[in-house]
Amino acid sequence: MEPTAAEYNSHKEVVRPEANFPPCVWGDKFITYVFDTQMAEELSKEIEELKDEVKSMLTAPGTKMVDTINLIDTIERLGISYHFENEIEDKLELLFSLNNKKHEDDSESHDLYSTALQFRLLRQHGRHISCDIFSKFMDGNNGNFLESLKNDTKGLLSLYEAAHLRVNGEDILEDALTFATTNLKSMDPNHDWRLKKQVVRALSQPLHWGCPRIEARNFINIYKEDESKNEILLKLAKLDYNLLQMLHKEELREVSRWWKELDLISKLPYARDRVVECYFWAVGTFNEPQFSRARIMLAKTIAMTSAIDDTYDAYGTIEEIDIFTKAIQRWDISEVDHLPEYMIPLYKALLELYVQFEEELKERRSYFASHAIAALKKLVRGYEVEAKWFIEGYLPPFSEYLDVSLVTSTYHYLTISSLLGVMSATNEDFEWVNKKPKFLVALEQVCRLIDDVATYEVEKERGQTATGIECYMKEYGVTKKHAENEFLEMAKIAWKHINEGCLEQSAHPSCIVKRVAVNLARVIEVVYKNNLQDGYTLPETVLKPHILALFVDPIIT
Repeated sequence: MEPTAAEYNSHKEVVRPEANFPPCVWGDKFITYVFDTQMAEELSKEIEELKDEVKSMLTAPGTKMVDTINLIDTIERLGISYHFENEIEDKLELLFSLNNKKHEDDSESHDLYSTALQFRLLRQHGRHISCDIFSKFMDGNNGNFLESLKNDTKGLLSLYEAAHLRVNGEDILEDALTFATTNLKSMDPNHDWRLKKQVVRALSQPLHWGCPRIEARNFINIYKEDESKNEILLKLAKLDYNLLQMLHKEELREVSRWWKELDLISKLPYARDRVVECYFWAVGTFNEPQFSRARIMLAKTIAMTSAIDDTYDAYGTIEEIDIFTKAIQRWDISEVDHLPEYMIPLYKALLELYVQFEEELKERRSYFASHAIAALKKLVRGYEVEAKWFIEGYLPPFSEYLDVSLVTSTYHYLTISSLLGVMSATNEDFEWVNKKPKFLVALEQVCRLIDDVATYEVEKERGQTATGIECYMKEYGVTKKHAENEFLEMAKIAWKHINEGCLEQSAHPSCIVKRVAVNLARVIEVVYKNNLQDGYTLPETVLKPHILALFVDPIIT
């Protein structure tokens, strides 16, 4: 019979790598929410009427293509495009077909703004439009963008946003991003304040790297000040935002109650109490109504993963985490007999959560949960390796570090977990994700590299030596600043691989896997804002304003 951790530790003084994380900032704020059914019904009725009017706009015959792409962009940025997916796809397919035929519509504008917008929309929707579309804006003699474009702020902003959809080898878009960024930063300070506001926002948070729900709230605030705004679109966006917020608050209430009843934090006082931030992560992954069950399941998964992570990273001894890892691999409730006392509630809660998931999925392929369990087993094996590095003071070569840390980024596990509650997901989707295709490895890289830059100082203060930055500095003999710059450059390259994967026309990845991957990468960009702070561990500055906007404050209509 294997000895317990208590028996191991009884023979020596136990030294724990405690982290002293700040407490939850929300208390029971979201547990007492009461869903107003009557208000929801009234909003739904008004929304349905407005949707009919917007569909008529999208399908109106004889509309200029430049007007159509502006309408689609506005609808998407207002956060209401999920109501019109078929209509939008039909219009973009037509646009893509015309572009491939090099069709010239003499009534359509071909300025920088419209060209870049067309490019961005088509790529966002998985169409591989060529970046050569921008060659007409370049000087044939020196290969640079035309000097006359430097004062076209609206066009430069559109080019800047489009350039974030680039893939590897597209030098013209690399030049475009540099050209647009440089000139937007030196924009005339007396420029129209509405456009200036958009420029400042874009330079801080590119649209392609932003969480759609946050971007929608921001754009609604901008659009309502636009003198040429469409009142029907604006009203629909406001009402829809508030109705969807009601659904999100109801889900957050359910997740918060589950977490409180579980009462893990009182039993694991070393762990981060971040269930609201976990739900924010789930909303960042997909926010539409049809993914309600998937969001709840993902939020619970992230909360449990966070507690496990802290057990390995901020409390457990080598003996304890070795026993816990073995227990996870065996996945059997009888393993509690071998666990140290404080780990038993965590282990039980984890197994019970998956029993709950399997019951929820019963009507459709409950074996999906087995994919998530297998990914979790691999994740904790990675956690164990990293914890031993930390405790033993081992600094691995960078390649060895990266092999393990891509697993512990959690993004393979969370990609699998994201699909559990998605009705359209198939077993083929799970199997494809498990093959670790290039663009999903790139997703893990974005998570790991940005996380490492943002959390380096905090981990260093805790005495953690086996960090990515430390490994890179030692192996290549470079400064901290140089290592950070290299990490951010590698993250940009990984984003290009993600973009490329989303343009692949094959049976897989399916649309939902693409959506999950891109949105998970976006959450990382937002949570670790500007690579300066760990917004999950320290949510007060970075995430609290977003959570208030998404789950507390409705839009005034």
